[in-house]
Amino acid sequence: MRQVFSKTAPAKKLSAEKGSVLIIVLWTAVLLTVLVTAMAGKVRLSAQTVLHNQEVSATWAELMGTLHQAEMELMLEMMAAPVDQEVELTDEGEVRNPRFRFNGQPLALHYPQSEDFVVRVYDHAGKINLNRIPRRNMQMLIEKRLGGLDADPEAVQDLLSAWTDWTDLNDLEGLNGAEEEYYQSLEQGYAPRNNPELDTVEEVLHIRGFADLFEGVNLDAAFTIYGNNRTVNLNLATREAMELLPGLDEELIENILAFREQEDIDNRAEVAEVVPFENLQELSAWIGTNTSQIYSVFVYPRADLDEETLLVLEETQDFINPDPVTQAYMEIVEARSHTALPRIYKIDPYGYLPDTGPPRVHPEDFLFDD
Repeated sequence: MRQVFSKTAPAKKLSAEKGSVLIIVLWTAVLLTVLVTAMAGKVRLSAQTVLHNQEVSATWAELMGTLHQAEMELMLEMMAAPVDQEVELTDEGEVRNPRFRFNGQPLALHYPQSEDFVVRVYDHAGKINLNRIPRRNMQMLIEKRLGGLDADPEAVQDLLSAWTDWTDLNDLEGLNGAEEEYYQSLEQGYAPRNNPELDTVEEVLHIRGFADLFEGVNLDAAFTIYGNNRTVNLNLATREAMELLPGLDEELIENILAFREQEDIDNRAEVAEVVPFENLQELSAWIGTNTSQIYSVFVYPRADLDEETLLVLEETQDFINPDPVTQAYMEIVEARSHTALPRIYKIDPYGYLPDTGPPRVHPEDFLFDD
């Protein structure tokens, strides 16, 4: 019997081998493509990271430079003004106090800062000093927060007693007050201050009932614990501080903000040009004309509104804040003299700005216009 060999077998084997090689080549090509793509993506990501780091470093350096220029501005304010320095005048020709520009308005510094950054400085004479507030004034503040004339007298006294126990120098609990026994009984217990000097404005939230009392209030904008001022200067006051002052409502606050853009409020007679007599009686115990040496300095990149939004504002005249920024690099400093750098008390890279909106009142509605 003869053995028969197929002539097509070697050809089929060769074809199969060629197919295998082709598949291997294709898979190798695919793997190399994936590898090259991944490496290219990684290189691109690294390049973008380097670029972003450079941008952040440059922005940070520019921000800190602007901050130091703002500190220099406070030091310059401690110096005697040059004889030939131009002064700002009111429409009536009265000289304006240059220190009143530290009321949160965007500043143009003597050493011009970058156009890409905004500088706002707040004199703490425009805030309520928790470490110097008289007991009677605290009671008035509590009453306003609880509804004014409609405030529950018992609730007012409970809060006032809790405040007194927190800030007195002993651990004796007053009538309806709160001392260590109460605070230690909380889920996360702590000891009361028992000292009139609070360490931070946020500490007030640890006092029984005060977290609810000041819910929604920007505490850093309304209060301070620095300096010795017992009164609030309306030329410098933040909206948040004025909203807490007895005798002031939203309409009066906006008119005060509009009034001080035109001229300084130098005495109570000028306050009376904006605030009715009955309101001034409540407000009188709170206001003064002192400035301080304590400032909150805010610096942040400019974020201008687009042209379309600005056009809408011009057409509708809505009171929309043209500066949408709400958080900024912030430090609290004391400017002691022009020969020493300001003393830094607090730094907050994400500090919340007070309300920076312009007066929410049309010129024809100014209460002080005749």
